[in-house]
Amino acid sequence: MLQTLTLNLKNHVQSPKMFLGFISCAFFLGLIFLLNYVFSEIKSGTAWSMMYGVFAAMLMLAATFFGIRRRLMNPGWGRSQTWLQCHIYGGGLFLLFVLMHSGFREPTGMITWWLWALSIWVTASGILGTILQKWIPKVLSSGLSIEVIYERIPELIAEIRQKAEALIRECETPLQDFYRQHIAEALAGPNSRIIYFFDITGGIQTRARQFSYLRDLLDDKEKENLDLLENYYKTKLEMDAHYTLQKALRWWLFLHAPLSLVLLVLLGFHLYSVFWY
Repeated sequence: MLQTLTLNLKNHVQSPKMFLGFISCAFFLGLIFLLNYVFSEIKSGTAWSMMYGVFAAMLMLAATFFGIRRRLMNPGWGRSQTWLQCHIYGGGLFLLFVLMHSGFREPTGMITWWLWALSIWVTASGILGTILQKWIPKVLSSGLSIEVIYERIPELIAEIRQKAEALIRECETPLQDFYRQHIAEALAGPNSRIIYFFDITGGIQTRARQFSYLRDLLDDKEKENLDLLENYYKTKLEMDAHYTLQKALRWWLFLHAPLSLVLLVLLGFHLYSVFWY
C-alpha cells in the first residue's frame, strides 16, 4: 500500500519520501500543540511559546541557507533538487511553528504582527513559486512548437516583423491593408495575455482565425503570401505565450525573495528584543 501511495505521489511531488516526512512531522506537531492547548495556556512569554518561536527561527535560518546554497550551484554540496525540497518543506514547517508560537491567533504588537503576516506571505508565495516552476515548463513544452529564451524574445520578434514587412511590400493592396489594420500592431513587440495561463492553443487559434476570412478573396499567389504571413504571426503569438509565462516566473521572485529578506531582518530584531534587550 505504501509503495502504491509513493508511486501515485510521484505524479504530483518531486520527492514523495520528503512529502510524507513533512506530513508526518506536521501531524506530530499538531498532536503536541493539541496536548499543549489542553494542559497549558499558550500565550507570549510562556516556555511552550518560546520553544515554538526558537524552532521557527531555526527553520527560517535553515530555509535561507538552503536558498543561498541552491544559487551557489556547488556540486560538492549535494543535488540542487534535494536542497530545494528541504527549502520548501522546511519553509512549511517554519510557518507551522510560527502559528503555534502565536497560538494560531493574530498578534497584537506591530513587530509581531508584521512577522506573522510576512511569514504567511513568504510561505504562500513560496508555494505559488513551486507550483509555477512545476506547471509552466510543462505547459510551454506541451502547448507550443518553439522554445525560446526569455531575454531574446524582443530581438526575435523584431526579426519576425522585418520579415513580415518585407513580404508585405511585395503583396497587393488587400493584403497590405489587412496587415496594417490587424497584424502590424501585434508585431510591434512582445505582449502579455492572461489567456495564455489557461489555454495557449485556443488563445493562439482564436487570434489567428482572422486570416481565414481573407483567404477566399485572394488569388493563389496572394494566398501563399497570406499563409507565410500567418506563420509569422503564429510564431509571434507563441513567443507572446513564452513571454507571458516566463515573465510570471521572474515576477514571482519579486514577490518572494525581497520580502523573505525583510522577514529575516525583522526576525533578528524580534530575537534581539526577546533575549537581549
